[in-house]
Amino acid sequence: MDENAAREALDGALSTYEQAFGTFFLARLLGFEISYGEGRCIIRMPVRDFLFNPQGTLHGGVIAAIMDTSMGHLLHHESGVGGATLEMKIQYLRPIRQGTVQCEAQFLRRGRSIAFIEARLKDDEGELAAVASATWKPGEAARSSGKVGS
Repeated sequence: MDENAAREALDGALSTYEQAFGTFFLARLLGFEISYGEGRCIIRMPVRDFLFNPQGTLHGGVIAAIMDTSMGHLLHHESGVGGATLEMKIQYLRPIRQGTVQCEAQFLRRGRSIAFIEARLKDDEGELAAVASATWKPGEAARSSGKVGS
C-alpha cells in the first residue's frame, strides 16, 4: 500500500473539508470530483490502493459510498435539500484495480414523498463495473415546496 498517498489523502481531507454537499470529509478523503449534467450527478474518483480490499481491488464499501453519494447529491442538486436513503441495492459486475472510476446517477422516477434513483459505475475503460438502485425520501423542505416532482 502507498502509505504516503494515504497520509496525503487524509491530511488533504482534514484541511479542506466542510460539512456540506460536495465538500464533506469522506468526499474529500476519497477524492471525489462532483459535477452535474441535465438531470444527472457525475462523480469521478481516482482508484488508490489504500482503498482496496484484501483481494487487491476497490472495496465494495467504497463503491457503495460513491454510488450513494452520487444519488444523494443528485437529489440535493435538483430539489435544493438533502434526503435519506431508504434502501439501496448494488450489483457488483467487475473488479476495479486501477485508473479512475466514474459514477453517474439519474432519476428513475420522482414523486412527492419518494424518489427512485439509479447509479452506474464505470471503470477507466468505460466498462460497467456496478449498478445501484435506491429509494430515497427527500428532505421535508423539498416535499412541502413541491420541488421533488409530481
